[in-house]
Amino acid sequence: MSVFERYLTVWVFLCIVAGIALGQFLPGLFRAVGRMEVARVNLPVGLLIWVMIIPMLVKVDFGALHEVRQHLRGIGVTLLVNWLVKPFSMALLGWFFIRNLFAPMLPAGQIDSYIAGLILLAAAPCTAMVFVWSRLTNGDPLFTLSQVALNDAIMVVAFAPLVGLLLGISSITVPWATLITSVVLYIVIPVILAQFWRRSLFSKGKEAFDAAMEKIGPWSIAALLATLVLLFAFQGEAILKQPLVIALLAVPILVQVFFNSALAYGLNRLVGEKHSVAGPSALIGASNFFELAVAAAISLFGFDSGAALATVVGVLIEVPVMLLVVRIVNASKGWYEQAQA
Repeated sequence: MSVFERYLTVWVFLCIVAGIALGQFLPGLFRAVGRMEVARVNLPVGLLIWVMIIPMLVKVDFGALHEVRQHLRGIGVTLLVNWLVKPFSMALLGWFFIRNLFAPMLPAGQIDSYIAGLILLAAAPCTAMVFVWSRLTNGDPLFTLSQVALNDAIMVVAFAPLVGLLLGISSITVPWATLITSVVLYIVIPVILAQFWRRSLFSKGKEAFDAAMEKIGPWSIAALLATLVLLFAFQGEAILKQPLVIALLAVPILVQVFFNSALAYGLNRLVGEKHSVAGPSALIGASNFFELAVAAAISLFGFDSGAALATVVGVLIEVPVMLLVVRIVNASKGWYEQAQA
């Protein structure tokens, strides 16, 4: 993990400060940026999202899907947690914490929007950073690659129906046209472009591919941080009035991270998978494709929505919390392998 990635939370915090400050001092500029839309898609943000997502998707080799059969039990646990447990548990946590327990401390008009943001955050499994987490736990690289490729393939067809179902369950109006447009813009087209780019790079040799990855690697984080500056420029007024909101939104996200990582880790141990498989399986179950969540929240609900803010809180706590999960996975290796002795 690079120094930049390791201290992502610091950069996110600085972007929060910069965004809020710029939004207060230059409100006219950011209102003009907010009006740069076509069919509810903000053009500057759409461009930033593509710069954010495509370099990550270039790393995904869909040819690795045949490796799935090497670890069917681990893949089964990954799919169970990512697609049947994680999104539904987040909807439940959102209902419990946001709609009930914390409701008196939150703006009443944003309750539904906050829950929608949490659902978007949980409905997309991590694509890029899970490679970093896997490496830090000495995870099986082929298993990590195959589970990411499989999750991304499922996400192309399952993200919109799953989000629509959970929003409906949560009594939130589903803007289907915008949701499907978001899937096409932020999943389907980037996947196609990334795979064409990947093949083009590999046609020049692996060294050319590795050199290109090293060069474009920082683009994703830089685009993410620029997006956050825009987000917080629009969200600044609400945050200054109610800073407690960020802390309250973090609670269900934290509970979800620890619950799903522990569930995946324990299930892998129960079915007899190796620790090098259980680690990546637990980590992808805990982390989120927050870049997609941020993009979808902006498209569906707008810059200044509670949904956008909720997804940004996910970005804020992702790195430090996942590093803690990595530490727990590494420290418990002896306990894990006792079951296989």
